Amino acid sequence: MIQLAIYCIANRKRGVMMTIEEILAGESKNVEFKENLPEKSIKYMKSVVAFANGTGGKIIFGIADKTREVVGFDKEDVFKKMDAIANAVSDSCEPAIIPDITLQTVDGKTVIVVEVSEGRQRPYYIKALGRDGGVYVRVAGTTRLADEYMIKELLFEGSNRYYDQALCTGLNVTDEDIDVLCKAMKEQAVKNARTEEQKAAIKDVGRQQLRSWGILIERDGKDYPSNAFAILTGNGGLHVATQCGVFKGTTKAVFVDRREYTGPLWEQIDEAFQFVLRNIHLGATIVGIYRQDVYEIPPDAIRELIINAMVHRSYLDHGTIQVAVYDNRLEITSPGKLPMGQTMERMKEGYSKIRNEALAHAFAYMNLIEHWGSGIPRIIDKVKAAGLREPEFIGGEVDLRINIYRGQLTSNAISDVEKVPDAGSKMPDNAKKVLDTDSKVPDSAKKVPDAGSKMPDNEQEQEIYKYVLRNGFITTAKAGELLGVKHRRARAILLGMVEKAYLRKEGAARSTIYIKNKEKE
Repeated sequence: MIQLAIYCIANRKRGVMMTIEEILAGESKNVEFKENLPEKSIKYMKSVVAFANGTGGKIIFGIADKTREVVGFDKEDVFKKMDAIANAVSDSCEPAIIPDITLQTVDGKTVIVVEVSEGRQRPYYIKALGRDGGVYVRVAGTTRLADEYMIKELLFEGSNRYYDQALCTGLNVTDEDIDVLCKAMKEQAVKNARTEEQKAAIKDVGRQQLRSWGILIERDGKDYPSNAFAILTGNGGLHVATQCGVFKGTTKAVFVDRREYTGPLWEQIDEAFQFVLRNIHLGATIVGIYRQDVYEIPPDAIRELIINAMVHRSYLDHGTIQVAVYDNRLEITSPGKLPMGQTMERMKEGYSKIRNEALAHAFAYMNLIEHWGSGIPRIIDKVKAAGLREPEFIGGEVDLRINIYRGQLTSNAISDVEKVPDAGSKMPDNAKKVLDTDSKVPDSAKKVPDAGSKMPDNEQEQEIYKYVLRNGFITTAKAGELLGVKHRRARAILLGMVEKAYLRKEGAARSTIYIKNKEKE
């Protein structure tokens, strides 16, 4: 039996005990193995810097990264190695990074655990390479050189500033431009008010209010536009757009229709929202003696998801928000990594980390958002209440993608299903009836495995197979999370199960899912 013991250096602030499960799981987003202590410290200093620029992480020296074999170090010189690591980090990194370095004994062998906390003085970089070429970040469990956009993002985070409140260079605004924005925002506030009381409470928005939010910047008695002004109005040379598309099947291989919307953000929200409604199924259900129209995805959840993407995306990233409708899901992708201090788990719980403070104030005034941070939990609740699977959250390191899987209407729904017509233009008729989920994505309601289902012999494969039987499908990201392994390893396990005919692969690239192979009975 493997015995674990821990030895700590003086003034240790927190426990960093590595469990045997973590070791056996292999490398991940926040864990990296090194078999030996490299002669050139830069080989692991990149990861130290990347962890500080991200959500923190651990480097374990004395474990082979490929085999996960515990190699360990001789106890006679292990403290010299610890000192060498501490000195290398101190000498190589800017701003200063102070790691927590401990010893841990695994199966009678001593390993060195270096824990790096999430840093607040970003960007961290390797001194010898400079800030332009020495900033590293973690992406998909690997250490990568940060690009120009990412460095700017880290700079704003490290200085506790917001990009949307920075001066928009090259954009001049007149008094008329400001008045037009104020009038438009008031109109939106009235339009989006849910009650007459809320509508009556709406006050005019003026220059002073725009200044306090950071939409205008006052200098020497004159008002200048911030990036938020340019983003809100769709002016200023910042290409802010929303791309919408309908795809045949479950991948981006075949376009059915595509649109790109520009202009003021509130217009982009409405246009993207209507685009989705035109391209998902609309049926009807009977409530008492009345017929009630029902979309297969709750419209409030769709709209709130689009709004959430608009207000929380990174506008430093030149990418666009993408709204994609597939046969089996609605997919909304927003550019930019999660802000410092934010995680997927905290986001789902309602923790708010504002990336665009000026836009958040403007959206709140226009009644586009209610309480900061409440949007994601509310979306999850609405989707689950509609009988659909809980939304899927993917990424967070480069962009954030949220999937809402489409499903059949409830059993009391009227059989004739129709699409909402596009009054402005004829949309491709890509759906004549409710999606047959049995042919695309397994019915998640079928949670009880068939009596004849044979379980795999391998424990990891068993965990995956049980998950698929309960939930209908699994993604590579979810498999990695379930097993605690890297994306590459999770994919290899899933493909192995496909070869053994336990699972069947659907889709391609990022849209790939794995479902039960019905032939394996």
